[in-house]
Amino acid sequence: MAETSEHQRLAGADEGTAPWRDWGPYLSERAWGTVREDYSADGDAWSYFPFDHARSRVYRWSEDGLAGLCNRNQDWCFSLAFWNGHDPILKERAFGLVNAEGNHGEDAKDYWWYEDATPTGSFLSWRYHYPQAEFPYARLREENAGRSKLEPEFELVDTDVFASDRYFAITADYAKASPHAYAIRVSVTNCGPDPATLHVLPHLWLRNMWAWGRAADIEDAVDSGLVGVLGSPGQLTARHPHFASLTLTDVSSATAPTPLLCDNETNAALLYGSQNTSAYPKDGIGDHVVTGADTVNPELSGTKGALHYVLSLAPGETQTLHLTLTETVDELPDLDAATACLAARAAEADEFYASVTPPGVDATDARILRQAYAGLVWAQQFYHYDVHRWLEGDPAQPLPPAHRAHDRNATWSHLWARDVFIMPDPWEYPWFAAWDLAFHCVAVSAIDPGLAKEQLYTFMSQRYQHANGLLPAYEWDFDDMNPPVLAWASLAVYRAAGQDVDFLRACFHKLLLNFTYWVNRKDDGENNIFEGGFLGLDNIGAFDRSKLPVGGVLEQSDGTGWMGFYCLSMLEMSIELALRDPIYEEMACKFAEHYAYIAAAINDGGLWDEDDGFFYDRLRCPDGTTVTMRVRSMVGLVPLLAMLPVAPETLRRLPRFARHLVEFTTRRPEYVRSVTRFREDGGLIFSLVDVDQAERVLARVADPEEFRSPYGVRSLSRYHREHPFEVDVAGMHAGVDYEPGESTSGLFGGNSNWRGPIWMPMNYLLIETVERVLGALDGQVVLPTDRRKLPGELREGLLDIFRPDRDGRRPVLGETELFQTDPRWGERPWFYEYFHADTGRGLGASHQTGWTALVARLIRG
Repeated sequence: MAETSEHQRLAGADEGTAPWRDWGPYLSERAWGTVREDYSADGDAWSYFPFDHARSRVYRWSEDGLAGLCNRNQDWCFSLAFWNGHDPILKERAFGLVNAEGNHGEDAKDYWWYEDATPTGSFLSWRYHYPQAEFPYARLREENAGRSKLEPEFELVDTDVFASDRYFAITADYAKASPHAYAIRVSVTNCGPDPATLHVLPHLWLRNMWAWGRAADIEDAVDSGLVGVLGSPGQLTARHPHFASLTLTDVSSATAPTPLLCDNETNAALLYGSQNTSAYPKDGIGDHVVTGADTVNPELSGTKGALHYVLSLAPGETQTLHLTLTETVDELPDLDAATACLAARAAEADEFYASVTPPGVDATDARILRQAYAGLVWAQQFYHYDVHRWLEGDPAQPLPPAHRAHDRNATWSHLWARDVFIMPDPWEYPWFAAWDLAFHCVAVSAIDPGLAKEQLYTFMSQRYQHANGLLPAYEWDFDDMNPPVLAWASLAVYRAAGQDVDFLRACFHKLLLNFTYWVNRKDDGENNIFEGGFLGLDNIGAFDRSKLPVGGVLEQSDGTGWMGFYCLSMLEMSIELALRDPIYEEMACKFAEHYAYIAAAINDGGLWDEDDGFFYDRLRCPDGTTVTMRVRSMVGLVPLLAMLPVAPETLRRLPRFARHLVEFTTRRPEYVRSVTRFREDGGLIFSLVDVDQAERVLARVADPEEFRSPYGVRSLSRYHREHPFEVDVAGMHAGVDYEPGESTSGLFGGNSNWRGPIWMPMNYLLIETVERVLGALDGQVVLPTDRRKLPGELREGLLDIFRPDRDGRRPVLGETELFQTDPRWGERPWFYEYFHADTGRGLGASHQTGWTALVARLIRG
C-alpha cells in the first residue's frame, strides 16, 4: 500500500504525535427520540422528546445537526441550517417519522449523502437537496399514518416539492489545515427554473453542560460570561475551559454575514408554560429568521450563534461561501489560504483512495467503494450516556419516575460512555449496537485499522462490559443478545492492523468473559444447545424469540450455530496467541473440546432435520411437548459459519494441542465427527456440518427458488411464498411467509424484516463461509452450480445492487424516476439497511447503515 499524506496523518494519530482525530464529523444527525433523552414514566422515548421539541428544548446528553462537526468530547458543535423563505421553522436537522408514525417504523424523510471522507476527516464532503417550496412536514405524517404495512412508505419525493427541479443542491466541503483548523466551503445551486432565495446559517454552539446541577465550575463560568459564544461582523468566537478559543470566520463575502446569538437553553415558556432561564432560548435564531421576532441577543453574546447569509440565486446559478473554523486566528487567514487547503486535501483524498483501491477495479466500483468508506467516517458519532446519572436524575431537574430503577438498562449503572463510535445509521440508529459495531470495524479496518482497534478496545472495556461478562446489545435494551461476532471481528482487525499481538491478547481476555456468560446464561438445558433470543434477526420467526408468548424454551439453530462460530473464533485466537506464547495452548485445547460438544449437540439434539436436510429451531413447550419450527431461513444457515481448517504446520508447532486432539478423540470417539481429517497431509477441519450436510444446505443456498436471489442470499427461502409456515401452540396461531420487501409484521415495531430481504452482513459471512467450505472440503461438496463460481456469483449479485444496469438504472434506487434518470440524484446511491430480495431496492434505514459498507470489502476482494 502506498504511503500517502493521509497515511502519514493516520500514523501520527495512532502514535499520539499529532491529534488528527480530535475534530471530526462526530455530531449526530438525531439526538431527539433517543433512550438517553427519555425521562418519561412510560419509556416511550420517541414521544417524550419528539422532533417538534428539538428546536426549542436543550439536550441532556448530546447534540445534533446537519453536516455537523465537533471535537471528541463534544464541547463545541458546528453545523449548517437553512431556510427557503417558506418553511415554518429553520431546517436545522433532518426530519423523519418516529416508530409509531411510519407504516414501517422509523423513517428519515430528508435527502442527504455522505459524498466523501478521509479517515482522519482531513477532507469531508456532504450533500443535501432542499426543496424551495414549503417542506411538507404535516403531509408526510398524515399520508404515512393512513397507510398500512402492506403499502409502500410515502416519501418526500412522492410530493410535488421537487417538481421542475425546484430545489437547492447544497454541498459542504471541509478540509483540515491542521488537527484544529478547518477550511469550510458551502456551495448552493438553484436547480430550478426561477430565481430563488436561500438563507444559509452556519451555527457554532456549546453543548449544554451547565443546566443539570452537576458541573458547578462550568455553570459559574457561563454565568460570569467566561464561557460562551461572542459575535462580531462576519465572525463567531467560542470560549470554554475545555478547549482553546475557537473562531468561525467568514473569509469570502463582500458583505459580512450577520451574527445572531442566543442561548442553548430550553424555551420552557413555549413548551411548558413556565419561566425561561434565558431571555433568548435555543429557538431564538430560528424564530428571528423565520418571523423577524426579537429573539436574538442584541449584545451579541450567548452560548449558541449563527452567521446569517441571504443568497439570491438566478436559475442554475451556484454561489459559494467560504469560512474557517480555527483555534489559531492567523491559521487560514484569508480566502486564498482556505481555497488552497481545500484543493490540497481533495487531491490527497484522491491519492489515498487510489492507494486502497485494488488494480483493475473500474471507475463505477471505485466510486461505490469510496462512498461506502466515506459513510463509515461520517457515521462516527459522539455517544454520551452515564447510566448511573440517567437512572438517578439530575439535581437541577425533575427526578425520573421511581420505577426507573427496575426498568430498561437498570442493571447497567456501571456503563459510562463518552466516546466516538461508528453508528449503524446516524439518523435512524444514532447509538451503538454490538454486532453492527463488529461489522463496522471489519469494514473500516481496510482504511483505518487504528480506528477499528480503538472501537473494539473501547467497547470491550470495563466501562461497557458488565461484571457478568455480557456486552451491551444496543441502547433500547442493553440486556438483549446480539450474535457473538466480536471475536471474528477482532481476528479480522488483527490481520488488517499488521498482527498486533497485544491487541489480540487484550480482546481475547475480554471475550473469554463474554463467552463464559453465554455458556452460563444462554444454555437452559446445559446441553450445549443455546437460546440466544432474537439475536439481531428481529422478526425472522413466527413470534418474538426473546419473549416467547407461549412459555417454554426455544432451542435455536442460529444461537447454537453462533456459539459454534464463537468457539472456533476463540480457538483461532488461542492458536494465534499460542504460536507466540505456549501458555495459550491450553486455551486452544479448551475451545477445541468445547466446540466438539456444541457440534455433537446441534447434530444429535434435534435441530438437524434429516428429511429436509436443514437446521430448524425447536420449541420445548411447558407441557413437555416439542414443536419443530420448520422455517427455512437464515436461522438454518448460521451453522454453516462454524468451520475452521487447521494446517498441519500449525499442529506441528503446537504439539500439546495436537496430542490433546488425539487423546480426546480416542477417549471420546463419538466426537470424532467434529474433528475430521480430510487431507493426507494431516491437516484438520473443525466443522458443525459434515460433507453431506454442507452439500444439502448449500444446494438450497444456490437454488433460485429458495435462497438465491439475483442480488445475494435471501434471509428466508422463497419456498415459503407458496408454502407459508403456520403453527398452533398453547392456543396461539402464528405464521411466517416470504416477504421480499418491507415487513408486514408488527414484531419489533415493524421496522425490520428478516422474512426474505437481502442483508449485507449475513451475506458477507456466508460468502466467506462458502469460500472456506469449498476450499477446505476440496471438491467433496457437489452443487448445482460450479462450486468455484458460487462465491463470486454471490459477490457480484450484491455489487449489482449498487451498479447501474444495462439501462443505467441502479436497483438500489428502486422505481423512482427522479433517482434513476437525473444524474444529480442517481450518481450517488444510498447504503441502505437491507434490500428487496427480488428487485434489489434499498429498504429500511437509508443514510449509511454502517454494516452495508462491507460492500467495499467485497469490491476489494
